[in-house]
Amino acid sequence: MHTFPRLLLASLLALGAFGAFAQQDTPSGEPDVTIREEDDKTIEEYRVNGFLYAIKVTPKFGKPYFLVRADGNDANFVRSDEPTMRIPAWKIFEW
Repeated sequence: MHTFPRLLLASLLALGAFGAFAQQDTPSGEPDVTIREEDDKTIEEYRVNGFLYAIKVTPKFGKPYFLVRADGNDANFVRSDEPTMRIPAWKIFEW
C-alpha cells in the first residue's frame, strides 16, 4: 500500500528532472550579443549557439552598419548595405 505513492513520487521526480535536462539542450532562438567598445566605435557581435553570424559596427561619428557572412569562411564578412564591397583579409605573416 505504501509502495504506490513512493513509486508515483519517484516517477514524477524523474520526469521533472528529465524535462529540465531536455530544456537545457534545446537551442534558443534569441541571439547572444557581445558588446565591445573600441577607440572610435562600438562593436556588437551576434551569435546563435556560438556561431558568429553578424557584426554591427556603430562609429562614433557616422551611420551604423552591419557586417554579415559572405560564405561559410570565418573571416569573410561583407557589409549588408554594400554586398559587392569586399573587406580585405590578407595574411601578412604565417609561421
